[in-house]
Amino acid sequence: MLLSVKEITVHYGKAIALDSVSLEVVEGSCVTVIGANGAGKSTLLQAISGLVPLTQGEIWFLGKRVDGMAAHEMVKLGIAHVPEGRRLFPDLTVLENLKLGSSVRNDRAGIMQDLKEVFENFPVLEERSKQKAGTLSGGEQQMLAIGRGLMARPKLLLMDEPSLGLAPKLVSELIPLIKSINERGVSILLAEQNVSLAFGASSRGYLLQLGKAILEGSVDDLQKSEIVKGAYLGGLSSHRTKRVSRKPTYKSDS
Repeated sequence: MLLSVKEITVHYGKAIALDSVSLEVVEGSCVTVIGANGAGKSTLLQAISGLVPLTQGEIWFLGKRVDGMAAHEMVKLGIAHVPEGRRLFPDLTVLENLKLGSSVRNDRAGIMQDLKEVFENFPVLEERSKQKAGTLSGGEQQMLAIGRGLMARPKLLLMDEPSLGLAPKLVSELIPLIKSINERGVSILLAEQNVSLAFGASSRGYLLQLGKAILEGSVDDLQKSEIVKGAYLGGLSSHRTKRVSRKPTYKSDS
């Protein structure tokens, strides 16, 4: 198992942001976490990447317990985080932002190779490599945020709401992009409100509501679930985790 999140709880003051959430990501897979705004998706990714402390529970990565480790240590282990809102450095150039993604590495040849691959995947970033990040369009900034994450050469890429603020056409283009990254051997945990993107890019998923994981299973089974259908209309009422499939099948997104 690449990532195993075990019954984690996170508090912000007295408020519970995550309540005994468990989740798994098999190596080579793309897993999605869906849920409305405020469901706890961003907090879950921040907990995994070491940005917020746990009240209880455990996080295991590549067989090692990692909860309590600092964010930069998580990056060194192979977890990269593409945060909600991109969080770029607007006054730095595209190239400078990308190089920041590789700041924990010292393999210069590998860094240059990865930079070349990012530019091959996102030619517009090479064209605008000397341009300040803050002057890019929303879609270009999202490309830069993803490229910066890839510069860490992650084993697991956490993607938080990559569709946020993008036009529908650009959102649809994210699906083949995420699948391409996954097919190159990078496992992905995708947090999304846009279920079309989430289900289109992933093979397995979890549904969060009010900090609880109330449903898990293959994307095919989730799409058939009355609970998920109810979520689209705001009609969720159950707070207990239910397994859609007794023996979930993990599969490639190829």
